[in-house]
Amino acid sequence: MSTSDGMLEGQSITRPPYFNGQRYGWWKNKMENYIQAEDYELWMLTKNGPLIPMKVKEDGTKTQKKPEEFDNDDFKMMEKNAKAKKLLYFGLGLDDYTRISKCESAKDIWEAL
Repeated sequence: MSTSDGMLEGQSITRPPYFNGQRYGWWKNKMENYIQAEDYELWMLTKNGPLIPMKVKEDGTKTQKKPEEFDNDDFKMMEKNAKAKKLLYFGLGLDDYTRISKCESAKDIWEAL
């Protein structure tokens, strides 16, 4: 059976579309739709950047929380970025993964691609 008769890698409705280095615009559109359908908030984090848990200091200024200060809501917020990164990682081959492997957020990955 030829590959045109069956499902190619990345053509599953339960897995992200796979980028093979060709037709980036097509893949980008499919990935955007895939992330939105998975969880629209994940797409907003990919587009706008992660939400960082903050705390208000006594003088009224805000500062980033340390991980040991996180509460359940903070962990859920951080997990959203991790899920968005996972979807992007799973849609990339080795060459593209190497380019983005040091990116901290889904937004950084999206912009690097």
